[in-house]
Amino acid sequence: MSVLPVTASFASYLTDERHFSPYTARCYGADLRQYVEYLADEHGIEVDDPAEGRAFDTRRNGHANGDVAGTISPTTVTGHILDTDADKIRAYLAHLGDKQYSPATTARKIATLRSFYKWAHRNGYIASNPMTLIRTPRQSKRLPKAITVEQIERLLCAPSERDVLGRRDRAMLETIYSTGIRVSELVGLEIGDLDLETESMHVRGKGKKERLVPLGTHALHAIRRYIEMVEADSRFGAAWRGAVSTGGHGHPLFINKHGGRLSSRSVRRKLDKYLREAGLDPTISPHTLRHSFATHLLDNGADLRSVQELLGHQSLSTTQVYTHLTTDRMREAYDKAHPRAEAI
Repeated sequence: MSVLPVTASFASYLTDERHFSPYTARCYGADLRQYVEYLADEHGIEVDDPAEGRAFDTRRNGHANGDVAGTISPTTVTGHILDTDADKIRAYLAHLGDKQYSPATTARKIATLRSFYKWAHRNGYIASNPMTLIRTPRQSKRLPKAITVEQIERLLCAPSERDVLGRRDRAMLETIYSTGIRVSELVGLEIGDLDLETESMHVRGKGKKERLVPLGTHALHAIRRYIEMVEADSRFGAAWRGAVSTGGHGHPLFINKHGGRLSSRSVRRKLDKYLREAGLDPTISPHTLRHSFATHLLDNGADLRSVQELLGHQSLSTTQVYTHLTTDRMREAYDKAHPRAEAI
């Protein structure tokens, strides 16, 4: 099904003004496409691109002329989207319920509609926001998954250091665990982001926010060994040295076998390979390493504010979820060790 002009305009707002990551913008787009398909099917509309374009232009022009409630043809999906009400939204949510989506998926789809209608209302395309009357269903709080230090050690020792790509993989895994950066941030790193003198790394995070993160000794050692082999490799050395001589910006730090930038999916595939070799849980993801980074820091006395800064969380409440893990471990240790902790 074609992308409607109204949803395309919203997508542009997400990327250009809100600076959403491409992945998040795609998720919102997928949710809106599902909503469009539901409305088209529910009202028996065959989507006609020129008609949808005219319908959105009518509403935008009406707003420009001070008429928020400009008439839109009810024979377009755009008309049904912009002239909906809370009852129609609830009917769509009931439709989602019939499909037995998980509470988390349903909540995300509601969040997409909430953002969309807030945007439409703020821009004057609708007279009132129907989502103000819609409540998000309560979800059970899922704690982030973390693995033990011993499991981390097994994973980090899995890549071979006999070739460039093996050293790259070891350096990548060490970097994720040493800094807690997201995979999207990892693959976005450039040579110029690395500062070996200050033992730190410049990271571009969500919403184009930037931060400086320290690198641990093991990660620094792995990165140095990786760089040494890259520079000595006839396939990559000349391009690498040329990039370094011009500041290293625009050239990826972690390269693929062709010398280009790795994708997030490639990192996931590499991790899956080393999980199998190390005999670890195959459901462990790159984000699990990020969770483990935060949990291990808090376990060893780091303060919450520092962990928030290192993770690049905008809100402290996002970071506080990790305190549940450390509190649970503390309770477990107390129950095992204290002589009067046993149940009576």
